[in-house]
Amino acid sequence: MSVKKVSKIAVLTSGGDAPGMNAAIRAVVRTGLYHGLEVYGVVRGYNGMIEDDIFQMDSKSVANIIQRGGTILKTARSKEFFEPEGRQKAYENLKKRGIDGIVVIGGDGSFKGAQKFSNEFDIPCIGLPGTIDKDIAGSDFTIGFDTAVNTAVEAIDKIRDTADAHDRLFVVEVMGRDAGYIALHSGIATGAENILIPESKTDMNLLVKGLTEKEKRKKLVNLIVVAEGDEFGGGTEVANLLKEKLPNADIRVCILGHIQRGGAPSCLDRLIASRMGYHAVECLLNGTHNVMVGIEDNKMKYTPLNNAVKAKQKISDEWLKIVKILAS
Repeated sequence: MSVKKVSKIAVLTSGGDAPGMNAAIRAVVRTGLYHGLEVYGVVRGYNGMIEDDIFQMDSKSVANIIQRGGTILKTARSKEFFEPEGRQKAYENLKKRGIDGIVVIGGDGSFKGAQKFSNEFDIPCIGLPGTIDKDIAGSDFTIGFDTAVNTAVEAIDKIRDTADAHDRLFVVEVMGRDAGYIALHSGIATGAENILIPESKTDMNLLVKGLTEKEKRKKLVNLIVVAEGDEFGGGTEVANLLKEKLPNADIRVCILGHIQRGGAPSCLDRLIASRMGYHAVECLLNGTHNVMVGIEDNKMKYTPLNNAVKAKQKISDEWLKIVKILAS
């Protein structure tokens, strides 16, 4: 079977922003230009595709961006793209420019849109996992996760200083509506006494018992890291429950929020984004279409988009055991 020749490609960022997206855009643009392709940028994700906010990019378009957080192409979530009429508009805007390949940098929602679009209009799509949550199966890393975790660790380390000075119990909420990887990694790295994540049930009575025993041992500094999607509803809700059960404890809440999304990407995020962006263009050129480009065991892995949107990265029992032992 002959490989469909690609000559003009587009790149877009979709969903939540993640540090390292600019590095991925840069890699896609410069790899495409190296191979003689025309490369277009789509502004504000699928919304820009529908509204014809598309422009041709050259090497200068991506100069001096690898160190910047956010995304120069902007990003958005598009409800209109999930309707047939929206996708038809998007296709017509691509068709009039002759664009015959797309690189989508985003999460599982972005990949669902790419898969549906490609099936309807026979335009090959390549997905790059750009999400701070690290919740997509098929890659050991997602673009932005390492930076987000390091941001959380830096903040929690500072909070521990205050907790130590005042003998306080701090409940720190980190991002993770459906996935607990940021909470898990930042909690272990900062020596948190408890880590609450959506993937694991929390026995509140057992948690209170453990805190009470630590108080008897004169361990008065305690940190609890909570993913925003935890079963109790997040940091504020967890703190309110603890105040009911530990009325004498000095409990404070800190919600890190969107600070975790911003800032210059770490070295690791710049490297994996560059590597993934390069391989995304190579996939379009060699006929490996409608896949997500990931990295497992330091090797490139190509997961069909259909599988990437159905599977979630699972937290192993080993990690949960480590948390339990190290927090005792």
